[in-house]
Amino acid sequence: MSELTAKTSLSANTYSEDSIRALEGLEAVRMRPSMYIGDVGARGLHHLIWEVVDNSIDEALGGHCDLIKVTIHPNNAISVEDNGRGIPTGMHSQFNKSALEVVMTILHAGGKFDKDTYKVSGGLHGVGVSCVNALSSLLVATVHREGKVFQQKYSTGNPQGAVEVVGQSDRTGTTIYFEPDATIFATTEYKYETVSKRLRELSYLNKGIRLTLTDLRETDEQGRHLYEEFFSEGGLKEFVEHLDSTRQPLLPAPIHVEKTDGDIPVEVALIYNNSYSENVFSYVNNINTHEGGTHVSGFRRALTRTLKSYADKSGMLEKAKVEITGDDFREGLTAVISIKVAEPQFEGQTKTKLGNSDAIGAVDNAVSEILGYYLEENPREAKLIIQKVILAAQARQAARKAREMVQRKNVMGGTSLPGKLADCSDTNPERCELYLVEGDSAGGSAKQGRDRSFQAILPLRGKILNVEKAQEYKIYDNEEIKNMITAMGVTFGTEEDSKALNLTKLRYHKIIIMTDADVDGSHIRTLILTFFFRYMRELIEQGYLYVALPPLYLVKKGKEERYAWSDAERDAIIREIAPEGKEDSVGIQRYKGLGEMNPEQLWDTTMNPDNRNLKRITIESAANADYLFSMLMGDEVPPRREFIEKNAKYANIDI
Repeated sequence: MSELTAKTSLSANTYSEDSIRALEGLEAVRMRPSMYIGDVGARGLHHLIWEVVDNSIDEALGGHCDLIKVTIHPNNAISVEDNGRGIPTGMHSQFNKSALEVVMTILHAGGKFDKDTYKVSGGLHGVGVSCVNALSSLLVATVHREGKVFQQKYSTGNPQGAVEVVGQSDRTGTTIYFEPDATIFATTEYKYETVSKRLRELSYLNKGIRLTLTDLRETDEQGRHLYEEFFSEGGLKEFVEHLDSTRQPLLPAPIHVEKTDGDIPVEVALIYNNSYSENVFSYVNNINTHEGGTHVSGFRRALTRTLKSYADKSGMLEKAKVEITGDDFREGLTAVISIKVAEPQFEGQTKTKLGNSDAIGAVDNAVSEILGYYLEENPREAKLIIQKVILAAQARQAARKAREMVQRKNVMGGTSLPGKLADCSDTNPERCELYLVEGDSAGGSAKQGRDRSFQAILPLRGKILNVEKAQEYKIYDNEEIKNMITAMGVTFGTEEDSKALNLTKLRYHKIIIMTDADVDGSHIRTLILTFFFRYMRELIEQGYLYVALPPLYLVKKGKEERYAWSDAERDAIIREIAPEGKEDSVGIQRYKGLGEMNPEQLWDTTMNPDNRNLKRITIESAANADYLFSMLMGDEVPPRREFIEKNAKYANIDI
């Protein structure tokens, strides 16, 4: 990789053509798009929006922008408009072309690579808007600056002419309009909810910035386009309140930590609730670091030390006669950590684990100081927290014993596999699959129809425990959960974390949830997913968890039989195999249960790797997933009712 730099001598307030630096060319982006945006599916498609919005957020972080408008157009094009200073349009001394063209056509070119222009910038790898340009069939950049409106058009990253002055303007700002290239992406359809959730998250992480989202593809019953506005005055404090809105709070308000006078600005908000899980979400420069890192280590260190010191002084631990560990201080905790780092260093499998060592001290000092003041000034709330910690310690001891019972070897010296498990003959986990199948009858069909060499079947009887409402030690008493843990070969506990999941002896690299295509099946699937999300999240993060999608219909005409996975697919098959007006010679069977299929049909449609439809479970945003699971499976009814009413039009209801 060659590095091209421009010699600049700029004051912190100057943002001109020579602020732009370039690090490498654009050539490889279209050839290997997944290297730059993650993949060419829905995730990569949405990443294009984040790259453009990040540029506007950078302007806002510098104090030059307070409004960002995102619009989804009828053709699934996107426009992002801000009221920042506008990308410079004059000639760039290094490249002898407009700075706007440099930003739009050279990878890693932008003001964020000049420390005098942006002290801190959003985004993870900073591939920039040029990457979006390379992957768009059309991109139009419009800049309001210096009293004029400048515009340049591009196709697949190539300028379609010079930068032109197309009008006069009394404001400043940049608008980027782009149409994703359909020859690159597997899908070009944007999901409103995905964009909405990210913009809401950004509004909490960057208080005082107004973000709007307009969807021109749909209208409501009054004929208005879908529109949302996101604005937060309280920042992370409001974020935590939103995340915990479906739980019963222990404290009257979140504890808010903010320290901006050091090299690393730190903001933390935390609250305790009556649940049994820990939910800590961390961000660096607005990017979710779901693998944690040094900033999370600093937070945990400060939380444990400060709370333990207060508990020791209060004498409450001595009376309880129970040993306290770091885990106990985090049960029922919801926290959001956000720091801004000038040059973040990322580690981990997905480059979302912060490695900057100075972040530990910055977060530790900020949290220790402000949490210490809070405990001294709020003795009633402090007592509630310590009582919660003591209860957590007692429950942890019970949970450890329960886990040990599940993991204990049988008297013969080997690990006892569940009697219902029909195992596969292959012992290489990379080739092996475990189907978690609803009910004994479907399990029987699956056992007969499977490929015994690499497919194992574990029938689950009835509905497993709702782990959202149960203490941990009770979970390991549930027969179906015990069977799943034993069959998979996972264990719990490391020296650092007694709840950590150990995957070194995982027996299958595909764990597939296969339930009926009806309401009960959906409920069972949600219960299983809740268990995995709360207690085996590493399985999801490493890509081992899947959902099997059995067909909804069998369409027959004479000897011809075709399967359909949706109503639209069913209708298309009918049009294809039956002449107009003859649709009544066509037979349609609606599958509600897996047991309705014989073993051959189940293999052909749902288990054969050549034909089946599997959906890998991913966690795009752990914060949103946490809110969704606690809302759907928790005690609070009103948020669940509101969600069902809002999403009823997407439900597939059998009457």
